[in-house]
Amino acid sequence: MTAVTVSDVVAALEAAYPPQLAESWDQVGLICGDPDAEVTKVAFALDCTQAVAEAAVAGGAQLLVVHHPLLLRGVHSVAANTPKGKVIHTLLTGGCALFAAHTNADSARPGVSDRLAELVGITPGRPIKPVFTDGIDMWGVHIPPADVDRVMRELFDAGAGEIGNYRDCSFAWEGTGGFTPVKGADPAEGTVGEHHASTEARVEFVAPTRLRRTLIDVLRSAHPYEEPAFDVVQMAETRDLATATGLGRIGELPEAMTLREFTQQVADALPETVWGVRAAGDPEQMVQKVAVSSGSGDSFLEDVAKLGVDVYVTSDLRHHPVDEHLRAGGPAVIDTAHWASEFPWTEQAEGIVAPMGVDTEILSIRTDPWTLSAHPNHTAR
Repeated sequence: MTAVTVSDVVAALEAAYPPQLAESWDQVGLICGDPDAEVTKVAFALDCTQAVAEAAVAGGAQLLVVHHPLLLRGVHSVAANTPKGKVIHTLLTGGCALFAAHTNADSARPGVSDRLAELVGITPGRPIKPVFTDGIDMWGVHIPPADVDRVMRELFDAGAGEIGNYRDCSFAWEGTGGFTPVKGADPAEGTVGEHHASTEARVEFVAPTRLRRTLIDVLRSAHPYEEPAFDVVQMAETRDLATATGLGRIGELPEAMTLREFTQQVADALPETVWGVRAAGDPEQMVQKVAVSSGSGDSFLEDVAKLGVDVYVTSDLRHHPVDEHLRAGGPAVIDTAHWASEFPWTEQAEGIVAPMGVDTEILSIRTDPWTLSAHPNHTAR
């Protein structure tokens, strides 16, 4: 059996969580380690703290997969006497590489928010903030009828004409094309200085904008004319939002319930933390349409207010944004611990790697920083 390497596992994870889905400020991918090193065990955690790094090494892992990048902000030293440097040295000395899938795992389908949506009781639908990494072009190409199949075959082979689960998609009709070659031209048909008209087919198809330059080169190489006639127009976004990639998810509960009941349902579904779960809104309000966003989500308060949801589940909510949101008539909000809303993703990531034939382990170390919560003890007064 061929040995599995770090790069093999990274490839599988990046196929599930494409790096191009990451936000522009993010730093995802392999953080440290040899891509060619053999892997027999992979560990999973939300954060790479010192305790997590030590547990991964002690457990015999050659790769640690986390959600939060260790080196998100620039550093000038990874010396072993610095906190992050100590983590790096612990991993490398122990023969363990480190990989992070962050906002790319948030936007992917399935991703972090899909898991959160399932846990709180909804089927994940459209994102709160769709993320499309590639635009779509509409092409129109004029080709002599005898050359249509050959030219289009080369364009299709280069990636044109793909719509969902369909390939080689196009629409064509015939008309009359005319041109007058001038001095310096070398026409495939017609004579320099004389107007020429002949039957041509106009073929229309779509293609990713990222392939535009490639397809132009392929078209010029395959087309029988010295100067092929074609047009390319970038389309407005028309893809189905229900299955789009992006941040957050929206769905509906099978039956409406009060905000009080749903808040308890969320608390029962997520990993327990000292902080627990809190909500803002009328406790007796009936809720059914739900928006969720794993991790810090108060930047989406304005978005969810426009999407007609009854309640928004996220983490790290702040006093003033929530107060202003509710005063403006926005939906109720439920605030969970950041770690609790994202840690369940480790099961999803493990499910991607386990079929590769390596051992896997989810490190149960709670990296939620809060260790104590207190309420007034009225009986002691």
